[in-house]
Amino acid sequence: MRLTETQRQSIKSAVTSVIGEESRVWLFGSRVDDAKRGGDIDLLIETDRVVPSRTNALCRIEGALAVRLGDRKIDVLLKDAQTAEAPIFHAARKTGVLL
Repeated sequence: MRLTETQRQSIKSAVTSVIGEESRVWLFGSRVDDAKRGGDIDLLIETDRVVPSRTNALCRIEGALAVRLGDRKIDVLLKDAQTAEAPIFHAARKTGVLL
């Protein structure tokens, strides 16, 4: 995994501040592969509760990540209790790493 411990903690802290302690954060995509270089940070955030305003939550998470991690490309997917399962969620869990 090509994230430092500080970056991992920053990501988990940002997600927890918006979604809550029960959230799960998966890193997937090129950052999981130590042999690759560069690439954006792809995250899947899951919670078993309903997030009332997913758009608002995503904006708050992305803003918190920008403050904590600086100017870098970050893609965030959010799956709450009302979000239908999609192939991308399955792929992220299968190939990703739980932070």
